[in-house]
Amino acid sequence: MLGNRAGHARPARLSAPCGGLSRVPLTGPALPVRRVRADDREPVPGGAWFARVPAVAQVLRNGWDLGPATVLVGENGAGKSTLVEALAMAFGMGAEGGSTGAWAETRASESALWQHLSLERGAGGSRRGFFLRAETMHGFYTYLEENPRLGGPPDTAFHEMSHGESFLELAVSRMRGRGLYVLDEPESALSFTGCLALLAHLRGLLAGGAQVVLSTHSPLLAALPGARVVEVGDWGLRETAWEDADLVQSWRGFLAAPERYLRRLDDPGGA
Repeated sequence: MLGNRAGHARPARLSAPCGGLSRVPLTGPALPVRRVRADDREPVPGGAWFARVPAVAQVLRNGWDLGPATVLVGENGAGKSTLVEALAMAFGMGAEGGSTGAWAETRASESALWQHLSLERGAGGSRRGFFLRAETMHGFYTYLEENPRLGGPPDTAFHEMSHGESFLELAVSRMRGRGLYVLDEPESALSFTGCLALLAHLRGLLAGGAQVVLSTHSPLLAALPGARVVEVGDWGLRETAWEDADLVQSWRGFLAAPERYLRRLDDPGGA
């Protein structure tokens, strides 16, 4: 188990399962993170804004079990990015993305939630990880240019690639082997075929024993095989089948009859 940062080990302790989420069986390969819970030694201060977000409040109250693959879906402002950011930082990754131990930062805007979380590990779980955060990737590419790796071939010139190509190249080159791979809305740079390519890569990682936690607005990425789909909203966290998720239902409705949705833009109060 991890404390506030990776490497600060403490005895593991399981707490009650999340309301609205089933308990993940502790079988199969050792995962980097089996459970996220509040750190009893670092209580959340009163008035912390993130504690008022229903999904975050649920995790702090009941804990959050993770399996090999978890997909978070929900509206803007529901708390998806807040949760994946805190998970990545508690594991030892930077808020703006990168590998474990790399703390690229241009402007601090992250919440302090990660400081109040404790991560429980499986025995022998990998300590490798990478955080791909769509909104900060441009700054992360600059960080890589200014901090070239020592030894081996030079890094890819990500700034010289298209937006989508650079995302895919980063994912393929940095997400390899067993580890914890956290992605926050990677579809923002990807076409339909780009999303399929990323999905194929993530599926391969899972087959090799890696762990994936993905926040997305893409029904395509939410269909990651074997993933547990979790809807984030005013209710907190609730598990759902992919085909029943509001995200999927909304896209199906729009593609079946786009004119209905377009009419609502002209007449918000209409049916």
